Amino acid sequence: MIVKRVLIAIPILLVTSALTFLLQALIPGDAARAIVGAQGSQESYQQVRDQLHLNLPLWQQYTTYLGNLLHGNLGTSLFTGEPVLQSITSRLPVTLSLIIGATVVAAVVGIVLGAVSAKIGGWLARLIDVLALVGMALPNFWFALVLVSVFAVAIPLLPATGYTPLSQDPGLWLASIVLPVIALAIGGIAQVAKITRDGVSDAMEQDYVRTLRAGGVSEGALLWKHALKNSGVPVVTVVGLGFVGALAGSLFVENVFVLPGLGSLVNTATTQHDVPVIQGVALAYAVIVVAINLVIDISYAFLNPKVKTR
Repeated sequence: MIVKRVLIAIPILLVTSALTFLLQALIPGDAARAIVGAQGSQESYQQVRDQLHLNLPLWQQYTTYLGNLLHGNLGTSLFTGEPVLQSITSRLPVTLSLIIGATVVAAVVGIVLGAVSAKIGGWLARLIDVLALVGMALPNFWFALVLVSVFAVAIPLLPATGYTPLSQDPGLWLASIVLPVIALAIGGIAQVAKITRDGVSDAMEQDYVRTLRAGGVSEGALLWKHALKNSGVPVVTVVGLGFVGALAGSLFVENVFVLPGLGSLVNTATTQHDVPVIQGVALAYAVIVVAINLVIDISYAFLNPKVKTR
């Protein structure tokens, strides 16, 4: 199953690179003009275009890019001269800290809320429905601005901007990611809670649960060991979707908190029309999404043994 998923990922990554190359070509602006400046001479402008191979047909530019890509060369930034791979690897820990942290928080808090609300029902179940709608309707960057206003300005408990590497100071690292992680996790918490509540509520009404209850199994074991496990597939699915959503949301949240991650890198590259960086970050995002989908498929196999035979 794993080999099959990896083989499927290869054409997905190729299509992603081709679409990214095509879409960046349609972005208004000219990288050569941005480099030489508005006051640069026409001769300098044409020289830069020749150096960047911008005078070649689009298909030929992509063929050259793909050839370099297959050799592990993502190119260099048009403005900083730094290798794109180096830029990505230096900023990747920041983005991964946010999206992994947000996914873990959303999964743990959402599953606990969903399981408890399935057991209690009533007002808590209705509240989770409302929170799920609000979480899906409001964007992450709006939550981020609210959190900064409250917990960094009105009540200065946490920093509003900046990032401290984990290796430098674990305490400051944790403080620097708390607010952005919460901003990314809020929507996921409500969705995971709703899916968990629906799945557990349905599982608690199944015949096997009644049989186990009649056999003397405690309500806690029925809830956390049996019902929750048997509703695990949809929960894992929504957690995986939350991971991808957090990855997309990090593009905006990183800018709100001025974090040096992939989101801020690609935003800067887009405004500068830094084509190699745009393509490299898009490919990195595609690899992350493919990897999380593989993790979800493996989780399905553990939760439902029938998946292993597919």
